[in-house]
Amino acid sequence: MRIVDLRSDTVTVPTVEMREAMYRAEVGDDVYREDPTVRELEELGARKLGFPAGLFMASGTMGNLVALLTHVQKGDEVYLEAESHIYYYEAGGLSALAGALPCPIPGVRGKLTPQLIKSYFRGYNVHFPNPSLLCLENTHNRGGGSVYTPAEMSEMVQTARELGLKVHVDGARIFNAAAACGCDVKELVRDVDSVQFCLSKGLAAPMGSLLVGSEEFIERARKWRKMVGGGFRQIGIMAAAGLVALEKMTERLEEDHRLAKKLARGLNGISYLRVNPEEVETNIIVVYIDTSVMTVPEFISRLAERGIKANGYGGSRVRFVTHKDVSEDDVEYALKIMEKL
Repeated sequence: MRIVDLRSDTVTVPTVEMREAMYRAEVGDDVYREDPTVRELEELGARKLGFPAGLFMASGTMGNLVALLTHVQKGDEVYLEAESHIYYYEAGGLSALAGALPCPIPGVRGKLTPQLIKSYFRGYNVHFPNPSLLCLENTHNRGGGSVYTPAEMSEMVQTARELGLKVHVDGARIFNAAAACGCDVKELVRDVDSVQFCLSKGLAAPMGSLLVGSEEFIERARKWRKMVGGGFRQIGIMAAAGLVALEKMTERLEEDHRLAKKLARGLNGISYLRVNPEEVETNIIVVYIDTSVMTVPEFISRLAERGIKANGYGGSRVRFVTHKDVSEDDVEYALKIMEKL
C-alpha cells in the first residue's frame, strides 16, 4: 500500500548525506566538552541565528525547559500564548520543574500583540507573582504554522522591554518562518534573550535541538541541562546529522510551503472539508471537517485504511503537515483519496 504520512514534519527519515556524516563523525565525551562535532554544531547554530553561544539538546521540549529553568525564579510569572507548545504540549514542565506560573493569553491564530500583552500584565505588586518572561512561538504550531514577521517580532520585544520582561523564542520551526518571510533568520530573533530551534522538525535530522543565547546564559543552561538528564557522551554521531540539516535543509523549506498551499487549495474544494488557503503560510494545514458527514476519528481511520496518515487536532479539526518526504504526486494522491471518501 502507498503511504503518505502527513502527521508531522518529524516523521522524515535522515538523508543519505546525514547517514554518511553520522558514520564518519569525529566524537568525544560531550560532558567533558570533548566532542568536536557537537561543538561545531553549537557554533554553527549560534552563528546562524546571531548569538554568541549554543547548546545541543535532545529535543525541543528539553530546550524550552532548560531555557525556562535558566531564565526564571520559582514563583515568577511567564506570559505565553494559550495554545503555545510550551503551555499545551510540554507536560507542565513550566510549573512542575521550573516552578513558574503561566499566564496563558488567547491570541489570534496563535499570535499575540503588544496590546494583548499589556492587557494581561499586572505589574510589580506584593500580591502578584514577579513578571519575568515572555515566550513567543514562531511558527506557531496550533496556530496552523502562523508566522510573526520581523516587524511584529520587533514590536513584541520592544513591549517586553518596556514591561521589564526577558524574551524566549520557541523557534522549533524558525527556519520555516524565515522562508515564509523571505528574510535571514537573524532578523526574526534580533534582540531576544534566547531561542530554541529544532533540527528534526522540517530539517530532517533524526533528533536534536539547539538552544542559543549569550555565553553567560548558555553556561548556566549547561548545568540545568545536566540536571534534567542531558549529559551526553559521544553524541557527535547525532550532531553530525544536525550539521547537514543546518547546512543543506533550510534552503528547501519553500518547497514544503508550496505543497502545503496546493494541498490546502485542493482540500478547500472538497465538500465536507473547510480550510482557508490564504491562512496557510508555511507547512502546516489545519482543516475543519463537517462532522455531520463523518467524525474526526472516522475520517482519520478511513484515511489510514487507504495509506494517508493525519492527526486529529481537537474538535472538528485535522492537521496535515508537508515535509521533505512528501512529493507533489503524494499531495495529488491524498487529494484523490479524500475526494472519494
